[in-house]
Amino acid sequence: MVSALAGFLFGFDTVVISGADQTLQNLWGSSDQFHGFWIMGSALFGTVIGALLGSIPTNKIGRKETLILIGILYVLSAIGSASANNPYLFGLFRFIGGLGVGASTIAAPVYISEISPPKFRGRLVGLYQFNIVFGILIAFLSNYLISRLYISPNAWRIMIGIEAIPALIYSILVFKIPKSPRWLITKNRIPEAKKVLTIVDPTKDINDLINNIQSETNKSINKISAIFNKKYRFALMLTFFIAFFNQLSGINAFLYYAPRIFEAGGLGEESALFSSVGVGLVNLLFTLLGIVLIDRYGRKKLLFLGSIGYVISLSLVSATFLIQWKGSLLPPFFFLFIAAHAIGQGTVIWVYISEIFPNLLRDIGQSFGSSVHWILAWIIPSLIPFLFTSIGPGLVFSIFAGMMFLQLLFVIWVMPETKGIPLEILSKKLERKTNSPKP
Repeated sequence: MVSALAGFLFGFDTVVISGADQTLQNLWGSSDQFHGFWIMGSALFGTVIGALLGSIPTNKIGRKETLILIGILYVLSAIGSASANNPYLFGLFRFIGGLGVGASTIAAPVYISEISPPKFRGRLVGLYQFNIVFGILIAFLSNYLISRLYISPNAWRIMIGIEAIPALIYSILVFKIPKSPRWLITKNRIPEAKKVLTIVDPTKDINDLINNIQSETNKSINKISAIFNKKYRFALMLTFFIAFFNQLSGINAFLYYAPRIFEAGGLGEESALFSSVGVGLVNLLFTLLGIVLIDRYGRKKLLFLGSIGYVISLSLVSATFLIQWKGSLLPPFFFLFIAAHAIGQGTVIWVYISEIFPNLLRDIGQSFGSSVHWILAWIIPSLIPFLFTSIGPGLVFSIFAGMMFLQLLFVIWVMPETKGIPLEILSKKLERKTNSPKP
């Protein structure tokens, strides 16, 4: 739970800006392009850098120490961006928070997967996703309450600065967690690894695990070149498409601009903020359901179900704008979209990517998937103000619906199941898939 709290800060930091979106654009008189790419997009650019470089501290100083560093970045970002008096300084501190988000998508899922018994790995890594959506819900709720209780042009400062409180609590708690046993073994710190393994998975054959990881370590020369080796090609392809389709659903674009989208769909400002709270609640409930089901029915079935839900819900959202079904119909269609995301991609992505690479390459494999995810998560939401103005939300959501149909085909024909398979066996199975990549 403690390591998964990095996900709470990820979710809170990602969504809290939505409450200040239009206020900040009006305050600083920004163009759609500058507002999208700097004021709203600077944090997302930070996540790209954090995801690209996050495997370095995750490997060098360890999973635990990287999680501590992430907490410090969140504290600095919350205080700095809430105190900023111009858009350039605001964007800089939001960028710092983004570094924490990007790094957390590597360090936290990797850490949790490495301390989890195989039969519980899905739900335990799923705690990270649960905390993401819990953070999203609390951010939406916090924005709504602050907008109602604190009527002031500076309400946005409280909305954003309040994140410093959970960030500080997390930073203190994470000092008490143990180091990853698998990371300790790769650093040849065997006695420490044995102590941790007897706590987190006493049924594990420790000597067998040590031999497997040390044999991998002895083969390694350069991680960056190694991960592009032919035998990891299938795992790399799976990682790319899981991350690619996650963002081509439009999920981050919606979360960043939920109040704006609801207002464009015919709701008043207060109704839009209240509907955003509903989005957070639906997200939380269906993520919980996904976590309960992921180790029972598997990753593939959840993503299949989510893909169908995506296609239906995004088509309906598109129709509300294209044929003017605006008003009260829009929130239920978006709730269906959020439910499909939460039970599918939302539950599966960080579990799946953290499973499919060998121990020695897990951090850099996670970094690759996170980088693809966050590059798209930076580009797509940053374009939303411009795209809504130029081609309209109806066409934008039609494109997202089409991409989710392609994801459905990917799940049916390409994606293998990973539930309940020990990490060391799973990576070997996927290596063999490279030579015969048939569904």
